[in-house]
Amino acid sequence: MGHREDLLEGAKRCLLAKGFTRTTARDIVKESGTNLASIGYHYGSKDALLVQAYVSLIEGMGHRFEPGWGAGGATHTAPGSLERFHEVWTNIVGAVGESRAIWMLSFEVVMQGERLAEIRRMLVEAEEQGRSGLLPLFNGLPEEEQDKETVDSEGRFYQTLLQGLMVQWVFNPDTATDADQLTEGLRRVIAGVNAS
Repeated sequence: MGHREDLLEGAKRCLLAKGFTRTTARDIVKESGTNLASIGYHYGSKDALLVQAYVSLIEGMGHRFEPGWGAGGATHTAPGSLERFHEVWTNIVGAVGESRAIWMLSFEVVMQGERLAEIRRMLVEAEEQGRSGLLPLFNGLPEEEQDKETVDSEGRFYQTLLQGLMVQWVFNPDTATDADQLTEGLRRVIAGVNAS
């Protein structure tokens, strides 16, 4: 690995151990075995590096959300079905429960938004990418084929569910909503809409 990759890996370890506010440039340098000048050269700033490290952590666990994750890669659920919805949320709940430190970083940004203004701004810019990245899990279309209207409606729907679920699992995993409850809730909403 070169300095760029070493910095990214070091920043990920620092984020998981210390979070955004307590991680210093010197911490990253020490953890990565690089030098201070490398941060500016490769990422522009410590904050930009931390955002990239956070996004990389999220992306690194994103494959665990995919249909078929728990079934050795094979899925038999049809895109857009309640079964697919349930399968994806089962995978997400499993990943959220096992990756608490990563989700705590999200809440640190929310709670410390004023103090982390630059980090927050960069993450807000990445939100649309997050929405479009969730859609293929549910509708089976590649991300590059998702149109803006779908990203702005269905993508926001799934992102809102994901963020709400994260809050519950971080706050109190013992009473957090599971995939069965979420799917039954959606089934009832659909039945109510169809009955009208």
